[in-house]
This record gives sequence, structure tokens and C-alpha cells, in this order.
Amino acid sequence: MSKPQLTKDFWLASLRTEGDAFRAALGSGTPLDAPVPSCPGWSLGDLAWHVSQVYSWVSGHAGRGVTERPGGRPDTPLPAGVDPVVAWTDAFTELVATLDAVEPDLPAWNWAPQAKKAAFWHRRMAHETSIHRWDAQMAGGLSEPIDPKLAGDGVTEVLDTWLPAGRRSGPTDRAGMIALHATDVDQVWYVRLRGAGVALLDTDTLLDTDDHHERATASGPASDLVLALFGRVPFDTLLVSGDVTLLRGLLI
Repeated sequence: MSKPQLTKDFWLASLRTEGDAFRAALGSGTPLDAPVPSCPGWSLGDLAWHVSQVYSWVSGHAGRGVTERPGGRPDTPLPAGVDPVVAWTDAFTELVATLDAVEPDLPAWNWAPQAKKAAFWHRRMAHETSIHRWDAQMAGGLSEPIDPKLAGDGVTEVLDTWLPAGRRSGPTDRAGMIALHATDVDQVWYVRLRGAGVALLDTDTLLDTDDHHERATASGPASDLVLALFGRVPFDTLLVSGDVTLLRGLLI
């Protein structure tokens, strides 16, 4: 099955939708000092401040038109006297305006082993916002699933961006084929772990009759798949089989 071809318009629409939901979570009446269960040690206010720093950093370099690495992203605690809701709102507004004005093919640095184009940041900020929107809602006790199409590409982003960049938090001594099935978007990913190495198989070149010899499988809605890969929900939220310890090698 061919992977869906997603565009700047899709990323920006997803970013705006997820941003609106994030803003709603901040204004839902949940106290800003409420803990975020999926981000141990953080309050809702800490989460909003963290995301605002990410947004401001991306806004500062995504439209430069150069591929040189920018300065490091600030990751400071919430300063005294700063309203994290105001900071998040201002940074989100700036980010959307910046990415809206930037063409996807504009040269832009990124941290992954792939084309240095601004499209990376359209995609990355949509996913950054969706995952942290889920976190923000968790502070109030109930989160909504990520849109299936966006979540499906979130799975692809983990496999074609995060893992090849070496950004794994799980074990790197595992080997074997894993199949991930998103049941609500009818998409399957085959990924082979080779210790510290990882290979995402191109499903366009695979035949239905191929025996992939997968040693572990996980099936379920795309939202649950991507949340599991980001460590937000346990893999047993999904229907799993085989050597499930292999799945931990996909964690980021």
C-alpha cells in the first residue's frame, strides 16, 4: 500500500487543530500546577512553558533559508512571574505565522538524516503539538485520541526520522522484524531492528505473498500506536503478539 502524500496545508491544518485543543486544555479549569501524568515531574504550566520554548526556537530558525545548525534550544524552568498560558499563546501564534509563510522546499536545518528542508518543521510541529496536546489533556484526567491520519504519519515519523537519527530511549541490543498495524487507516509498517541499527522496509516493494518473518506484532488504532512509540501508553494497550520485548526497541 502506498504511503499517503501529505502536504504543508495538511500540516498547518493539523497544527491549528491540535493547537486549538491545547489552548482549550489550558483554559479548561485544570489548575496550572496540576501534574501531567505522562510527563513525570511536570505540571501543566511546566508543559505549556516547555512547548512555548520549542515553538519560539523553531520560529527563530525555520525561515532563515540556510541549513547551518542554529543555536541550542533553550530548556529552562518556568521563570517566576511568567504566565505560561500567555507564553504558549504568543509562541503558538508566532509559529503558525512563520510556518505559513515558509515554503516547504526552503532550505532549513533539521536534526534528522534527511533532506534539509522546511517541510521537516511543518511536519514536526504538527506532531509535537499533537503529542503534547494529549499530555495537556491528561492533566485534566481525560485525553482525546489523535486524528487517525495524523497519528498514522506520526508512526511513520518515528520510524523514518527519530529512529534513524539515533533518538531511541529503548534497548539497542535487540534484533528482529516487527510489524505495526494501524487498523483504522489500513496501514502496516515493517521495521527491522539490528541492535543499534534500524531499517524501515518500503511497503511499496513488498508483495502480499512475502513472508516477512516478523517476530513481534502490534495492532490497533493509529493514535494508540504513536502514543505507545512515544511512551505515553503501554504497548499492551494494543493487540500484541510474539516477542513483545522487541517493541521496546522502538521507543523514543
